[in-house]
Amino acid sequence: MAWTASGLYVATWLDLLDATQLAIDLSLASHKLALYNNTETPNFSTETAYAVTNEVSGTGWAAGGVALSAAASGGGSTTPTLTESPAGSIMYDMADVAVSGTTLSLARGVKLYADVLAGNNLIIGINFAADYSTNNGIFGIQWAATGVFAIDITP
Repeated sequence: MAWTASGLYVATWLDLLDATQLAIDLSLASHKLALYNNTETPNFSTETAYAVTNEVSGTGWAAGGVALSAAASGGGSTTPTLTESPAGSIMYDMADVAVSGTTLSLARGVKLYADVLAGNNLIIGINFAADYSTNNGIFGIQWAATGVFAIDITP
């Protein structure tokens, strides 16, 4: 199998909204971005926590990922934001990622997870749709103009 889609991790989001009341603060810059190769097959319905299987790491990007506070490019805000944009939707956004001095091979996607929680709960997985490598270079992720993700909450 291969990484074929992007998505929110449903079990985490259900726990945010149900009686579990999972306390993920989406505005924390301590959340981490972990890279994965194309052997990874995310299961957005059942997968719940960061795992090392199929993780891509190397110089400048350690196993376990990079904290958002260390990953923002161009002096942008490292703190994620939640805003209403467009009307009736919640947009989660942050500065683009640019981590210099990396040597990495064949990163196909990234998973954002809540490192401060004991469960290392997954938030979102993004498929890059191609493999990317660096050799003592900058590994960057440019988020869409519409944010990392948006949820339309209007009926």
